[in-house]
Amino acid sequence: MFRSGEFVAAHIEQTNEAQVQPNGVDLTLSAVFEQVSPGRVRRDDKTIGDRRERDPEDGVYRLDPGGYIVRYGEHICIPPDHVGFLYPRSSLLRNSCMLDTAVWDAGYEGRGEGLLEVHHTVELERDARIAQLVLAVAAHETEYDGSYQGENLDSC
Repeated sequence: MFRSGEFVAAHIEQTNEAQVQPNGVDLTLSAVFEQVSPGRVRRDDKTIGDRRERDPEDGVYRLDPGGYIVRYGEHICIPPDHVGFLYPRSSLLRNSCMLDTAVWDAGYEGRGEGLLEVHHTVELERDARIAQLVLAVAAHETEYDGSYQGENLDSC
């Protein structure tokens, strides 16, 4: 069962009323990065390639076609007995952009990131709502304890 937007909002820091939707909460754009060196995914390890943060011009990122890493502005805490799914807002899709994300496991805490695929030049304002997080009740034995726990937080 998917939870209400009000329930989701209770597990996200720094939201406003406009972000709370009937079935989830909109996440905002905090930063945009370009990967500048190769990464590597092994059977039992991974290396994330180096990144360069893009500077917005007057608060706006002008992105040409390509792939970008986006960081969300909100501090997310996926509660026990739940799993999170993140979807692009339709405004991105209607502007020839796609947001690729992964499952957000129970117990995850951090400011997550996703892959923004830009198929036609677009301008995105910092703090614009770009994704919607939904939570569903889930059965599992353990909670997230991976290398991204606490990512992009000053303290956790």
